[in-house]
Amino acid sequence: MPENTETGPFLPFARPDITEAEIEAVTETIRSGWLTTGPNAAAFEKEMSEFLDGEDITCVAVNSATAGLHLAVEALGIGPGDEVLVPTWTFTSTAEVVRYVGADPILVDVDPATLNIDFQDAGRKITDRTKAVMPVHLAGIPVDARELEDFATRHQLLVVEDAAHAFPVRSNGKLVGNSTSDAVVFSFYATKTITTGEGGMVMVRSEDLAQRMRTMRLHGISRDVFNRYQSTVPAWRYDVVAPGFKYNLPDTAAAMGRVQLGRAVEMRDRRRAIAYGYLEAFRDLPVELPLVPEDPQNHAWHLFMLRIDAGTAGLHRDEFINRMSDEGVGTSVHFIPLHLHPYWKDACGAEDADFPVATREFERAVSLPIFSSMTDGDVDKVIGAVGRVLTR
Repeated sequence: MPENTETGPFLPFARPDITEAEIEAVTETIRSGWLTTGPNAAAFEKEMSEFLDGEDITCVAVNSATAGLHLAVEALGIGPGDEVLVPTWTFTSTAEVVRYVGADPILVDVDPATLNIDFQDAGRKITDRTKAVMPVHLAGIPVDARELEDFATRHQLLVVEDAAHAFPVRSNGKLVGNSTSDAVVFSFYATKTITTGEGGMVMVRSEDLAQRMRTMRLHGISRDVFNRYQSTVPAWRYDVVAPGFKYNLPDTAAAMGRVQLGRAVEMRDRRRAIAYGYLEAFRDLPVELPLVPEDPQNHAWHLFMLRIDAGTAGLHRDEFINRMSDEGVGTSVHFIPLHLHPYWKDACGAEDADFPVATREFERAVSLPIFSSMTDGDVDKVIGAVGRVLTR
């Protein structure tokens, strides 16, 4: 880790929260000889369904949230000629999976407070080709579940939720993942609130959709690898029923995920404590703080996003990032809105003026370190650095 002689060891923007329990679980799996998708993946799916309090929820484990989003839109029959509403403020994977199936992502501006999808702008962009909406729960603030359901019902749209930042968090009293949406996709990437290194999970209520995703996650083969290798009747016999993909989650990753799932609430609570410490420390500084829901259950605190206004703070967001680095603290920006990327600008015919909120707020947004393995000393280091940079 880089050393700064004045500030001590550099504090990275993110670091996974891994204990001996995760290490032992992975080690035990390796010793078992079962490395690919098997009993741990099946148990992880079952335990995730139980965590979400949904009796009729089926979970499908995959090797990334991108894979999960792709499987979901494919299973729902979205394809060429269809349009899917996607917020411009998201990572590219949300929109790229729409292109995977030959459909067209329609970029939508965001709400200025939450930076989640703006349903008014989404409504203006609906055509007779619009088939689905893919909201993103940015930073851990959930999209309002009732508003989403009402919007989809009113316009007869399929719903695939990109919940990469939203575990575990509630919206209107229910955990994200336990909703009326057609599919909800979580991410277990290394920086997420729980991690398998790389991985994800899709939640659906339709067994037909789940079965299609199970088939397509493993080359379009009609039997899971676990069943094929455990079966007492011809284990080698299977049928390829579709041109599928290679999206299955290995058991080594699932073993880690099962331990992380058991620690999910504990880790979320630590993130929340860090967030509230930041909020108290920064309340008198010349910076806009993130939205704080009245109910603490309604924020997963995957990200802690400040907004820096050059006129108020005396420095631009990019200068803030550079000065924080000089202080020995890593920061990041989530995200560069899609309409500002060359590919999406050309593919969607997007102009900055079409997304006034996202274009304006992107220039101000910066994310501070917030991860559950942060020590109190780490938190104090961030607080001190922000204070010095903004009052210098």
